[in-house]
Amino acid sequence: MASFDHPPRILFLYGSLRDRSYSRLVAEEAARIIQEFGAETRFFNPRELPIYGSVPDTHPKVQELRELSLWSEGQVWSSPEMHGQITGIMKNQIDWIPLSMGAVRPTQGRTLAVMQVSGGSQSFNAVNTLRLLGRWMRMFTIPNQSSVAKAYNEFHEDGRMKDSAYRDRVIDVMEELYKFTLLLREKVDYLTDRYSERKEKAAQQVIAVASRALEVRDGP
Repeated sequence: MASFDHPPRILFLYGSLRDRSYSRLVAEEAARIIQEFGAETRFFNPRELPIYGSVPDTHPKVQELRELSLWSEGQVWSSPEMHGQITGIMKNQIDWIPLSMGAVRPTQGRTLAVMQVSGGSQSFNAVNTLRLLGRWMRMFTIPNQSSVAKAYNEFHEDGRMKDSAYRDRVIDVMEELYKFTLLLREKVDYLTDRYSERKEKAAQQVIAVASRALEVRDGP
């Protein structure tokens, strides 16, 4: 049985800084939908996030992003398609989230839904790349996805998404993400328990024990 002791915590990342960013608008629509299912949502605003590697990772925006990733149980990545790929804004956010921070892995075991918006005909280049990145970040990427073609036609002036097959797909994706996040909640530790990591941890423990033994033998 899935655990309902708290609402699923879902983090949204989007890949554009434009005032009328369609990747942000579809993410905001998706957030409203998954909130109706019962999730808690938060957004990371990529504005003022430095280029990866240009500043120390103690930068406030980097720390904010990493803390949000640690807070999340699931994530939604929404990117425009630019020249057949995700945007640099989107990739920069993912680059700043490390695979591990000491003994903590800020993305491992999280569920992930991927979405894209296009200015032209429907395409899946961006979501395919996001899936690849999600796998690299050791996330459980759900089967469904959303690709909104000619996004400039799909939103009202107030930013709400028009009723359409595209919006229906967004609902499908959010419903699936909500369900997968609940179902995996109590299984994540088991599913992400890897032999190679257990072996590495055991070796580190042997080294730590040997070091303590030398300290005791040599004395102060």
